[in-house]
Amino acid sequence: MLRIDSHQHFWQFDAVRDAWITPDMAAIRRDFLPADLQPILQLQGLDGCVAVQASQSEAETNWLLELADAHEFIRGVVGWVDLRAANVGERLAYYAQFGKLKGFRHVLQGEADRALMLRPEFRRGLAALYAHGFTYDLLILPDQLGLAAELAEQFALQPFVLDHLAKPFIKKGESEPWRRDLRALAAHENVLCKVSGLVTEADWQHWQSADFRPYLDAAFEAFGPHRLMFGSDWPVCNVAGGYKRAQGLLTDYLSSFSSDEQARFWGGNAVSFYQL
Repeated sequence: MLRIDSHQHFWQFDAVRDAWITPDMAAIRRDFLPADLQPILQLQGLDGCVAVQASQSEAETNWLLELADAHEFIRGVVGWVDLRAANVGERLAYYAQFGKLKGFRHVLQGEADRALMLRPEFRRGLAALYAHGFTYDLLILPDQLGLAAELAEQFALQPFVLDHLAKPFIKKGESEPWRRDLRALAAHENVLCKVSGLVTEADWQHWQSADFRPYLDAAFEAFGPHRLMFGSDWPVCNVAGGYKRAQGLLTDYLSSFSSDEQARFWGGNAVSFYQL
């Protein structure tokens, strides 16, 4: 079974466009391209990855598809398209020709309108996603978990995956109401979850494995190993210890799981969800 990193990014750093990469994130204020990632994947025993959009433009989607076309180890792409556009159906019909384009994402976590995902024009775009066989990545924060559960109920056939466990407050050691709301979202069988991006929610310089156990326990209790997948969130993880440490944290946690459960987590679930 393939071992897949279900969530990583490429970019050519632009200080204006990538303003979210603040000066305290000096480790990632540069270009990150396939030649940087491929040796890391090989060293860590992974067969491929899913490249996820980092900026909101079709130009980004097209660029990621070009990279995927040139590099076999990029098994899939999660791009961006304007789901609120009147011509979203036409744009999705166009993108349906690209076999490595698996789904789309919008940076809902950064929207002033916390309920943007429930607005009529956004839901119209989501309905078009299902018609073309695309998945949807939910990039949200804990305050939006309840809204995401409403969305998952309204679109019960649409495959969703929650990115980064909705970024729980690990540094503060807070788990409620996040844990409760995560469980409510997981009650919808059409939703999977990426165990990704956790180290950057902790104390970057001083985190220990024990800091993550309550959150990992909550995720595995809510979704089970058949609906969770590994994601490195590389290169963002470089600000908090790097790829090897982020992966090692999960290797240790999963050591008591069955070989089948581990195989699902490290690749099987991503292969099935994204049709890699």
